[in-house]
Amino acid sequence: MLAARCALLLLTLAGQASAVKHLRNATSLLQARQSSRLKAPNCGCQAGSSSWKKSARTVPKCVFIDLGAAGGNTLETWLQDGYGPVSHCPHGGDWEAFLVEANPQFTSKLQAVQRNLGGKVHSMASTAAYTCDGTTTFSIDPDVAHDHWGSSMEHSFIGSKQYTVPTVNVNKLIAENTIPQDWVVLKVDIEGAEYEVIPCLAESDSAKLIDDLFVEEHWWFSETTAAKKLALKTARETLKAKGVRVPFGIGYDLGYVPKQASKIYS
Repeated sequence: MLAARCALLLLTLAGQASAVKHLRNATSLLQARQSSRLKAPNCGCQAGSSSWKKSARTVPKCVFIDLGAAGGNTLETWLQDGYGPVSHCPHGGDWEAFLVEANPQFTSKLQAVQRNLGGKVHSMASTAAYTCDGTTTFSIDPDVAHDHWGSSMEHSFIGSKQYTVPTVNVNKLIAENTIPQDWVVLKVDIEGAEYEVIPCLAESDSAKLIDDLFVEEHWWFSETTAAKKLALKTARETLKAKGVRVPFGIGYDLGYVPKQASKIYS
């Protein structure tokens, strides 16, 4: 057992070292393409509201909420038990997924995923995850080779296209679509907006509905100040105190983290 744990630790450290190296290379490329900072929606943190309609569902299930869903690649990881055995979900392995992605270039892919998985998947394409319902400017990273991976509502890019897209309040999304008996997994990869979304989530009662939270922290962005980093760190601890499991993941690709750190549904 000890040998197995040591081997797992070595694999984890090797994965983190690889991720850090990849991050450094990716950061240099990304910063070279950035041109200016975008203005975030001026609607503040809406942590809760009596107008939100709680789910009337009584039968529990797993609920996977993917913020920064791209073309649905992380859902594929979910379905392949990358976040835990889907067959262990409540009520005979029942599950549901909400895929939030601001980049309009992924809309057709997400709509196809929704059609193909009959009622299990809700595509929230061309919609940005945020702390309130509103609108924002979203800038497309022109890096086609890496599938526009740096596209963001935080900054624009040299030679990029910009779109106006609606924002969805993550707290409201959770409150209206989950129940306490569910197993809720929230994955967050939203190119810097996590520094607003996660602290706001920590203030919300919706946080108590989450079981596992996986966050990619974009600490290398120029607009990520020391104050933002501290606020996110404080929010992490608040969420943990509310019963949310927040595995530590460092890097560019969170794919290795759930497979090695998550024991959900067991």
